[in-house]
Order: sequence, then C-alpha cells, then structure tokens
Amino acid sequence: MPEYLPRTLETVLRRALTEFPAVVVTGPRQAGKTTLAKHVAGPGASYASLDVPDVRAAALADPRGFLSSLAVPAILDEVQQVPELLPYLKEAIDRDRDASGRYLLTGSQNLMLMRQVTESLAGRAAVLTLMPLSQREIDHQPEAGFAWEDAGHAGTVDTTRAWFERLMRSSFPEPALRNGDAGLWLSSYVATYLERDVRMLRDVGDLRTFDAFLRLIASRTGTTLDMTDISRTLGIAVNTVKAWVSVLAASHLLLLLPPYHANVAKRLAKRPKVYLLDVGLACHLTGLKDPEPAIAGPLGGALFETAVVAEVHRALLHRGQRPDLHFWGVSGRAEVDMLVRHDAGLVPLEVKLSETPNPRHADQIRALRSILPAEIASTGYVVTPGSSTLPLGEGACALPFSRL
Repeated sequence: MPEYLPRTLETVLRRALTEFPAVVVTGPRQAGKTTLAKHVAGPGASYASLDVPDVRAAALADPRGFLSSLAVPAILDEVQQVPELLPYLKEAIDRDRDASGRYLLTGSQNLMLMRQVTESLAGRAAVLTLMPLSQREIDHQPEAGFAWEDAGHAGTVDTTRAWFERLMRSSFPEPALRNGDAGLWLSSYVATYLERDVRMLRDVGDLRTFDAFLRLIASRTGTTLDMTDISRTLGIAVNTVKAWVSVLAASHLLLLLPPYHANVAKRLAKRPKVYLLDVGLACHLTGLKDPEPAIAGPLGGALFETAVVAEVHRALLHRGQRPDLHFWGVSGRAEVDMLVRHDAGLVPLEVKLSETPNPRHADQIRALRSILPAEIASTGYVVTPGSSTLPLGEGACALPFSRL
C-alpha cells in the first residue's frame, strides 16, 4: 500500500467530524477524497462505494436496511450516485441527533450533490472541498500561512523551468507523485471521468463539440470569459456555453474569478476571468508537452497565473473557508490579477512570468491603491517563479511562488 500523503484539509475534516453527525467532502475525481476519508475515519470504519453497481442496487432496493448494515463511523463514497439514500440518512442521523462523526460522505459532482445535501441534510452535515495537491503537499511540507499573514516558508522550486516541469505533470496525486506517463493519465482522465461526469450533470449529446469546448476553455485560461465569442467559434448557443461552463465549475475543474466592483467613476470589467484549475490538464488539452514551448509560447504567462490563482483558491478551501477572490479590471482589461480579501484589506497580487522582478511590475498595484486607498492592504505582491523577495517600491514587494 502506498504511503499516505498528509493533506492540508485533514485538520479541518477531523474538527468537523467532532461537531457534525455527517461531513461531506466534495472535489474533483481523483483528488484523493477516498484516501483521505479512509485515513481520517480509521481502520474500524465501514466503507461502501456507491460507484459499484451491486452496492448501488442494494442501497436503492432497501435504503434503511443498507444503512443499518453499516457500522458507524461509515464512509459512503460517491454518494451522489444514489440521491434517494439521503432522506434515509437524515432519518438515521435524527435517531441519535447528538452523536457526531457518524457518516463521512464523498462526492465528485458539486452542483448535484450540494442540491441534494441542502434538501436532505441541512444543519446535519458540514461540507468541505478537497482539491488536488498543493505545492507544499507535493513537497511533503506542512502548510504555511500566506505571506500577508506574516507566514510562508521557502519551497524547493525557484526557477521558471522547474516550476513548469512540475506544473505540467498536474496537481492530481497520481501523475504528480509518480514517474509514469502524465500525458497518458490526463488523457484517460478526460475520456473516462470528465465525460462521465458531464453526461451525469447535463445531457451533453455531442461529446465531440464538448471536447472542442473544453480545449478552447483551456486555451483561454487566465483570460476574460467571453461566452458570445465561444458560441460563435463553436457554432453553439450561448445558453449551451453557459450550461457547459457550469458543468466544469460543478466538477471543480474550472474557476470563474469575478471582477471587483467599487463605487468609482471607472468603466469596470463586468465579465469574470476563467481558469482551468489544473495547469497540467490545461497543457494537455492545448497540446503543450514540454516546458520550453509552454514558457515561451503565448500561454506561458496565463498558465503561471493559473497556477497562482489555483494555489490560493485551494489553500482557502482546505482551511474550510469560502474563497473571496476577485480581480480588478478597467475597460475590459485586467489591471490587477487577483485581490484576496483579508483582515488587513484586499491584498493585491500581480503575477509575472519573470525571475527578475522590477518596480514597474507593481505599477498597477499602486494605481489601484490610489483609486481605493481605504480598501487595499498596505502591501501588495508581485508573484514570480524565481527566488527574489526584494521590495518593489512603495507598498509592494516581490514574492516567490514557493513562498506564497
């Protein structure tokens, strides 16, 4: 059995199990939900995978009998496969309402699962999200706070090429931690898991067009989402584009970063930016196989920006928090790549694919602070793939990705 890799969500998950009768762990397929659930619940927990046809049939045929056959604590894997089970789970919980940590549920499809949990288990279940591996998890290092929390520690990677070699292998545990063919794994992931989830969430009749849509989204990671242009490019309705974007977001593979709106006399951006949250998957879908063309090509900066956004988003989710992230844009162009809400104010992050940061890289941070002086934190950061931590003029400094 492979060695268990500690996950940063584990602390929050253990705490939730002491406070709620049930805990639901969502996240993309192959992120490590089952491994985490089994580790936290321990060897004495019972386990049932509702992905298995005969187990699913048994749960459907006799829900009460199925649940009573499971010793608690019990793990119910891929619970969205049998939504009919959830009202009976509520019934079982209510028979001993004060007992905590009885059921640990996992599910890969956030949209469907959350609707079912909200309807059946409101007030009875905590909901957490497990994303693929963080960079510190890959390095077997304990998670640290963000730099603006007076924390952060140096990592093991500090060059552009080294970062892209790692990022292009994906952050999913299987390709990230093993020396196998990452491209083959990613191809299988798209064909087997993504297409199955897509069919389950929405009736996508034309998988060939959906595949083209997915590749187009990958090629536009880190850019403003223009659904009208996508619909024209693919020859499909705008409503279909909206539905398919929702599918990817529900599968935890895509993030829409909304613009920050403030009461200022500016033509503020209205559309969100779109990120395919796994850089390895984005590279696979766009045909990028080696670091050099990925770095030097037109997607280099956007791919690195995607990695930074994904890392912040994941860190907040693994704390059990709801990420409050935005970008600042004027006249349809992103001016500051990301704003992270913090007690000290909105922390601005600019992402630059350069190992030699300079004060000009922080110009937009200072410009934004002059517009919103009461809302922007006193220090902003220019995130780079290098190792420099030098100041970049008033109110800004360079921040290596490894110290984020």
